[in-house]
Amino acid sequence: MTAPRWLKPVAVVALLWNVLGCIAFFFDLSLSPEDVAKLSEAEQALYSARPAWAVAATAIAVFGGVLGAIGLLLLRKWALPVFVVSLLGILVQDFGLFVLIDGASLAGPGAAGMQGIVLAFGIGLVLLGRKGVARGWLA
Repeated sequence: MTAPRWLKPVAVVALLWNVLGCIAFFFDLSLSPEDVAKLSEAEQALYSARPAWAVAATAIAVFGGVLGAIGLLLLRKWALPVFVVSLLGILVQDFGLFVLIDGASLAGPGAAGMQGIVLAFGIGLVLLGRKGVARGWLA
């Protein structure tokens, strides 16, 4: 079956969203000790309390999202398992940030809200990938 016309623009938005995630990830990794010192006390606590595996999960989430979006643009069904891996990265990251170290209280409601948007986007891409495979849009 032919993919609907709206699928490619949605895939482009997904790609841009995830590229922004990659940029944010690299920005976060590039913070010098001086940069961290300029953050609020709560943000410094959050930054230093993050487990390394949560940071690695973030990398899996954003790079998986980029790869999945490329697969979606190419109308390939392998986009679905890549989106699932990306979503798992989001979930692991959120577990580290919001369950183990209570990042919501450290970073405030804005960070929790943003992560909610990220999670919703990740779920949406998995659902879109499932629909694309089921309807034969992705080969």
